[in-house]
Amino acid sequence: MTIQYDALNDVPRLLMEARLRPLQGNRFQPTGFPDLGPACYTLPDGTEMLLVESTQSVANRMEAACWDEAADDLIPELKGLPYILVTNGNGAPLTNSILEAHRINSPYILEGKDRSVFDRLKADAAGLEIGPVKLRQLASLVFKYDPNAILHGVFLAKSDLAGGRLRLSRALSGFIEAANVHVAESGGVKNDRVDPTGDTKRGFGNVPFHRTEFVAEKITAYFNLDLALLRSYGLGDDATNLLIALALFKIRRFLSTGLRLRTACDLTTDGDLVVTQPTGFLVPDEETLLAECRRLIDACGRQGLFAEPRITTVKWEPERKAAKTQQSETVNEEEEDE
Repeated sequence: MTIQYDALNDVPRLLMEARLRPLQGNRFQPTGFPDLGPACYTLPDGTEMLLVESTQSVANRMEAACWDEAADDLIPELKGLPYILVTNGNGAPLTNSILEAHRINSPYILEGKDRSVFDRLKADAAGLEIGPVKLRQLASLVFKYDPNAILHGVFLAKSDLAGGRLRLSRALSGFIEAANVHVAESGGVKNDRVDPTGDTKRGFGNVPFHRTEFVAEKITAYFNLDLALLRSYGLGDDATNLLIALALFKIRRFLSTGLRLRTACDLTTDGDLVVTQPTGFLVPDEETLLAECRRLIDACGRQGLFAEPRITTVKWEPERKAAKTQQSETVNEEEEDE
C-alpha cells in the first residue's frame, strides 16, 4: 500500500489516534511537572482526565525515531537526509540538530567559536531582515540543512539572523491522554542493610517513599499533521511528500518502539493507528513508509534541495568569557600607594 497523496490535497489537517494500554498490569505513571505533579483535569461532563505525555515530550520521542543510538547516526533507510553535526575539540560527534531540543537553533551550533554554520545561515537568510518574514524562503533554508526541523518547528532567535524573527511553527504534533482515571497509590522503602537508623539526609538509613500511579478506562495517543502549513511553504511535490512520509514514519515508529515512556509507564498499542480526518485515508506500514522516504530523499537530492555534503559539520568550542578584572581594587591600591 502506497501513500494516497491525492486524498490529502484539500485536507488542512491529517488527524490520527491510537488506543494504548499498559504492557503489563493496569497501572501507569504519567508525566509530571514541577510544582504541579500529574496534570489532572475534569471535562464538563465530569470525566476525570489525565495528561499521560505532553506535546513537547512526544515531539522529542518522534524526533528520536529517526536515530540509531547504537550507531550514533540516522537509521540506515534514512541515510542521505541532511542534518547538522556538532563535534567536540577532538572531532568526535557531540550532538546534532536532530536530537537537540532547539534543533538548528541549538547553542552548540550557533554560539561557539566556529561560526561557519551561523555565517551560512546568515547568508542564506539575506533579504529576510526587513518586512514580513518570507516563510517560503525560510522553509527552503531550513529544509536544506535539516528537514526534520520543518516538521518539529524551529525558532532562530538570534538578533543577527533577521533580527531574531525567523520562526517555523510545529507541523507535526502529538500527545497522550487518559480518560476516566483513578489514583493508584503505592509505596516502598529504601533499606539500609548496615544501619537502618542512619542519617537519612546523608543517604543513610531506611527511607520510606510513596508512589502515585493511575489506572484508566482508556488511554489514547493523538497525532496532528498540519498539511495546510506544509503546502504553504511551496517546497514542491517531492519535498512536501517527503515531509508527509517522514511524519507518518515517525508516528509509526513511535508507536512500535517508543512507548516505554518511563520505568513505570510502559505502554503498547491496543489496535492499529486510526485516521479520523480525512475518513478513508490509510497509513502504510513502517517498511512501506521507509521505502517511500528513501525514494523521495534521492529525488530531493537530485533536485539540489539539500546541502552538500548532506551532513553539515560544526566544531563546538565555547566562547571564552572575558576575565573579570579587579579594577576597583587596583585603583584603591594605586591611590593608597600615592
